[in-house]
Amino acid sequence: MEPQQHDTTPGTAARHRSPRRLTKLGVALAMVLGGVGAALPTAQATQGPGAAPAAVRAAENPYERGPDPTERSIEAARGPYSVSETRVSSLSVTGFGGGTIYYPTTTGDGTFGAVAISPGYTADQSSMAWYGPRLASQGFVVFTIDTNTRYDQPASRGDQLLAALDYLTQRSSVRGRIDSGRLAVMGHSMGGGGSLEAAKDRPSLKASIPLTPWNLDKTWREITVPTFIIGADGDSIASVSSHAEPFYESLPSSTDRAYMELNNATHFTPNTSNTEIAKYSISWLKRFVDNDTRYEQFLCPLPRPSLAIEEFRGNCPH
Repeated sequence: MEPQQHDTTPGTAARHRSPRRLTKLGVALAMVLGGVGAALPTAQATQGPGAAPAAVRAAENPYERGPDPTERSIEAARGPYSVSETRVSSLSVTGFGGGTIYYPTTTGDGTFGAVAISPGYTADQSSMAWYGPRLASQGFVVFTIDTNTRYDQPASRGDQLLAALDYLTQRSSVRGRIDSGRLAVMGHSMGGGGSLEAAKDRPSLKASIPLTPWNLDKTWREITVPTFIIGADGDSIASVSSHAEPFYESLPSSTDRAYMELNNATHFTPNTSNTEIAKYSISWLKRFVDNDTRYEQFLCPLPRPSLAIEEFRGNCPH
């Protein structure tokens, strides 16, 4: 194992934070020129002194969803949203093998970001089912997919993840709940290799999370999508030394990236409910799909090694 590294990327923080700073300046200027009432929507301006901070925060980031996060909330088995699900038959889609969509039941919080998740070699969507309600209850539309065949290779799985996102945003029964500009991919094993392929092929994605990924291609210098790679110290199928670590190291330093190696874990650890995978995947998706900087605290400074985490590397701040 290589020692823990704290990567820094000059200009990255400024790149991500400049819209927020500009918004703050705009609100402040409006308040100076026209008073608080002029800077805020009329309904908010008449609700008393407590209304201004909420309105300002909403203006800074209209995609924040849910209450302020805590360590406990991101580790919880369920988030603040009630979740519904709907099955999608393989007969009704093209480009992938159908699957299950999990989504927040409420229609009162606007649209949500979405993530498509691929299983690994010979597996089906049931191996990834726990991610559905876990992530959807935190404020995402989640699509766990079946692949065209159980033997599809990573490049094919990457294409299928993108086809699934296109179906979600264009034809699915929940398309009205999704912001088509805020999409992400995840995948296990060859599905993890597929999530790298998808990020390479579609730079407009907001996040990619390969889970104990497998791919014959070891270099991913083309990827600009924020990518969080999760490896396992006991993986004998896609060992971190020949897969997860070189994948991470090959990502450009200008790309927001992170690498977490799970302690006392195997290649199949991502197939069952896991607190460390969930809490940091939620934080990564919130930070980059929703641009929700409230979750930066869980990613930076980098989490320290523990009984559950062998090591954690990444760019900080984002």
